[in-house]
Amino acid sequence: MKSNRVRKGGGRPKDLGAGLKYSSQPQNSNGLEEGVEFLPVNNAKKVEKRDPRRRAVLVAVVVAVSLLSLTAGFLVWHFQYRNARVQTVFNGYLRLTNEKFLDAYENSSSTEFGSLAGKVKDALKLLYSESPVLGPYHRESSVTAFSEGSVIAYYWSEFSLPQRLVQEAERVMARERVITLPPRSRALQSFVMTSVVAFPTDPRMAQTTLDNSCSFALHARGQEQTRFTTPGFPDSPYPARARCQWALRGDAEAVLSLTFRSFDVAPCDERGSDLVVVYNSLSPVEPHALVRLCGTYPPSYNLTFLSSQNVLLVTLITHSERRHPGFKAVFFQLPKMSSCGGTFRDAQGTFSSPYYPGHYPPNTDCTWTIEVPGNRNVKVIFRQFFLVEPDVALGTCTKDYVEILGTRYCGERPQFVVAGNSSRVTVRFHSDQSYTDTGFLAEFLSYNSSDPCPGMFTCKTGRCIQKTLRCDGWADCTDYSDEKNCKCNASHQFTCKNEFCKPLFWVCDGVNDCGDSSDELGCSCPAETFRCSNGKCLPKSQQCDGRDDCGDGSDEATCAKVSTVPCTSRTYRCHSGLCVSKANPECDGKQDCADGSDEKDCDCGLRSFSKQSRVVGGQNADVGEWPWQVSLHVQGQGHVCGASLISPTWLVSAAHCYADDGGFRYSDPAVWTAYLGLLDQSKRSAPGVQEHRLKRIIRHPSFNDFTYDYDIALLELERPAAFSSVVRPICLPDATHVFRAGKAIWVTGWGHTQEGGTGAVVLQKGEIRVINQTTCEKLLPQQITARMMCVGYLSGAVDACQGDSGGPLSSVEADGRIFQAGVVSWGEGCARREKPGVYTRLPWFRSWIKDQTGV
Repeated sequence: MKSNRVRKGGGRPKDLGAGLKYSSQPQNSNGLEEGVEFLPVNNAKKVEKRDPRRRAVLVAVVVAVSLLSLTAGFLVWHFQYRNARVQTVFNGYLRLTNEKFLDAYENSSSTEFGSLAGKVKDALKLLYSESPVLGPYHRESSVTAFSEGSVIAYYWSEFSLPQRLVQEAERVMARERVITLPPRSRALQSFVMTSVVAFPTDPRMAQTTLDNSCSFALHARGQEQTRFTTPGFPDSPYPARARCQWALRGDAEAVLSLTFRSFDVAPCDERGSDLVVVYNSLSPVEPHALVRLCGTYPPSYNLTFLSSQNVLLVTLITHSERRHPGFKAVFFQLPKMSSCGGTFRDAQGTFSSPYYPGHYPPNTDCTWTIEVPGNRNVKVIFRQFFLVEPDVALGTCTKDYVEILGTRYCGERPQFVVAGNSSRVTVRFHSDQSYTDTGFLAEFLSYNSSDPCPGMFTCKTGRCIQKTLRCDGWADCTDYSDEKNCKCNASHQFTCKNEFCKPLFWVCDGVNDCGDSSDELGCSCPAETFRCSNGKCLPKSQQCDGRDDCGDGSDEATCAKVSTVPCTSRTYRCHSGLCVSKANPECDGKQDCADGSDEKDCDCGLRSFSKQSRVVGGQNADVGEWPWQVSLHVQGQGHVCGASLISPTWLVSAAHCYADDGGFRYSDPAVWTAYLGLLDQSKRSAPGVQEHRLKRIIRHPSFNDFTYDYDIALLELERPAAFSSVVRPICLPDATHVFRAGKAIWVTGWGHTQEGGTGAVVLQKGEIRVINQTTCEKLLPQQITARMMCVGYLSGAVDACQGDSGGPLSSVEADGRIFQAGVVSWGEGCARREKPGVYTRLPWFRSWIKDQTGV
């Protein structure tokens, strides 16, 4: 995001002693019974005085007992483990080739359903009886549903299998087979079933302890949307320890489109969270799972899924006792695609995966033939590319992929170009039967092979970039071809060992900018010393001693042991008055203070939505992604500045926003309106958005409107804000909190998207990084104070801009909690090279904020 803040408006053996005896009854050579006594260790002499014949018998008995034990152990293993029975449920489907679908088959209680289901079960029993791996262990089968087309039967079969046969049984069940039952009378046809196949069921689906009472069958009506929800939605939570399912149907020649409009179930975790699975089937056949969902998604997240046939099955398995409302969903039917792909003979155009940006359907193959006119070549630019499938190794592309010029592409990729060496290219898209994604959006262009990028630099990937980006230290080409074979400018560039050119400012800044660490070589400290993040060399004895000897906290940041240390200006003070050695301990999910005060008052910095949308076509923020972001409007002027919510009644902003200018009293709270939970400036009346008046404005008394030092203000709301999924406070860092150089931080706002441009309608977000303070002072000489910090990219790619002033710098810290690192303050233009944005350093003002607000 280009952003700009401007200066105005902006195993131990058991002891066999203690008289314990063991008697056996072996026969001696005279036919007499011999007693064997296991004695304590301290009776060794007694043993030695025994008759030698007795010793021989004893040895023989011990050997015999050992052999018997081994034999018994083997038998136990053989019968208890190797032949241990495993209850296994398979779910599958089959096709009935000479049956006509009847409407009554949709009703599992109908006579027709029962009759046909009986035939299928008889056929399955016959099939299993012919297999020694299956027949002896088959317990029962059941038909759960039929669907139309050629009639498809969905079923499950339960087996009690020896452990040693489980894998073999799985292979046999997964092999498609055909069953033919002879007619029961001369008047009847043979009963033929084809494509008989089944797979192991997810154990969660096969649990018998779950409540199965919430099952629903729904049929689409034309192209009208049919709505369904979890029981009780949204007023009461869905049932715990239950198995709910919705069987969705459409007409024979239709496919189904399913969209989750609201989704909030128990968070995903490793303890068996609640789980929603959508199947391209009417049975939970695992290879036909389209998606698995848990946690919470914002309303704008793309949760639209397409079937490849006229049925879908939505299942919800619940374990958690935590209260969540569940989901609201709609589905409708639409005609099957008659074809997929096409032929293009234009100089340029666009194409996409089916139903983009919704999830493409499974079992799909599309082919596009692109032929550009004249003696020109064709290139394909993939603007968006999301073909991700679980458990597929990166780059293998064995399931869903795009194939072009003999290479397969899959996974999640940034924008990339594939350039051909002729006027014709073929693009093939394939999706298998399982998980689907949102697909791709592509553009094709024609180009002159002798000059593929007129007036620009051509990346080896075929992408065109401005010549000014060549050898600037930043990889604008995804293959780094713009930064290779460069001659660095010694006056302001450093030559890395890999021959990349990087700005001199980046040398010895504690960040590996070259990629091979050569910019940080020669910066090391002498033996028995360590190097601080700011480059200072100190004795190792000063590392992890509880004192900030570096001055930036880096000597205490990675210490494994947290201890109580003498308090300094750089150590965290617990409420008890004691200080701890750990850097940034507050609200990190671990109690470091003995009184637990470091984990108190931590209801902040968390987003209600656990999933964030992928960025499509820009850096638009998502609903609820930055719930502390505030838009401040002035009467007759609209959005002027930003702010952050830190409590129900207080906001943090920039002091320069409230300086009177040209006779207009920006210092008057009455002229301002604060909008909370806002995403789109054109939708200020949207659900969830809160409108608040200001009660008072407190600018820092030391604010300098020329230097912008102490550029911070506090705003009190007339009435408390109501926290919600889109309105929540950000965490304030302790005065000792350190945001280290090189750390990634997010800047957000509705400011201008480029210098001299216009404000954004939708909230924008940009990821930038903290710049070393020494470097910051060199870039902006005699302008930077201790209250300021530089954050951005020296390449100028991302920055804040006019209208972003007062907005927050959001830093994701330990435990995933977000702290406010700074306030958008000022800068020289927007996104200029080597002119990073300057922000008010928030930890410096922590005590002042506490004194003024109590927060």
